[in-house]
Amino acid sequence: MVKHLFTLLLMTLLIPLNAANADTNKIIRLATTTSTDNSGLLKELLPEFQADTGYNVHVIAVGTGKALRMGRDGDVDVILVHARSAEDEFVTQGHGEKRYGVMYNDFVIVGPQSDPAGLSKSKDATTALQLIAEHQATFVSRGDDSGTHKKELGLWKKAAVDPHGRWYREAGQGMGKVLQIAAEMDAYTLTDRGTWLAYEKKSPLKIGFEGDPLLFNPYGIIAVNPQRYPDTNHFGAQALIQWLISPEGQERINNFRIGSNRLFTPSADAGEFAAAEH
Repeated sequence: MVKHLFTLLLMTLLIPLNAANADTNKIIRLATTTSTDNSGLLKELLPEFQADTGYNVHVIAVGTGKALRMGRDGDVDVILVHARSAEDEFVTQGHGEKRYGVMYNDFVIVGPQSDPAGLSKSKDATTALQLIAEHQATFVSRGDDSGTHKKELGLWKKAAVDPHGRWYREAGQGMGKVLQIAAEMDAYTLTDRGTWLAYEKKSPLKIGFEGDPLLFNPYGIIAVNPQRYPDTNHFGAQALIQWLISPEGQERINNFRIGSNRLFTPSADAGEFAAAEH
């Protein structure tokens, strides 16, 4: 009886202690797409977030597919990615709590200055890819299950092209590295505009095609579900989400520029911010 009472007392004491420990865990593990890192955006935002909140963010920059897998395995606290259907599935399956829109940009197809496939004649993104395939102009794919790779595969499908052969190369690398490889090979590739603007001045490539609504590229942030993964830092994940979708966070995203070019357009919903605060 005495032993039973002691156990109950110990459990009573541990519950608030564990909650307090969770609240004082100042490390946030963020899995995010390489574009937010390669573009320089996180280097701009995170020091301000850390100064405001006291949290330290450990960034794991990988393709969106890998970031989602890390979230599904409970290896990170929060994910910031850009593959909307995969994000919705992540939440529907119970791995994440809720998706919050943060920002958007778009994809562009870049390639050699000489434009051997004649993309300047394209009326839309699918025509541009068809021309690349018809001319068997070298195309470098991310090939890494990233958000950009998912978008690229979807575009080939819409273009009714099965990309294969010597002209189609899969790199299995992040966006910055793929842009370097494409430049070395005098090849085309699909890139998000943010990373392109960060690399444009040091690249011999140029934009071959842009402007199709199909190339829209939204980014969302999702806290890993603490009910499924109780060891995650849910307090920290929510703090990062609230900061990024707050007026201050959105203004900082809006003001992040390279020259006069804005790399990302803020897109958080004011109603979602109000809900996230409570």
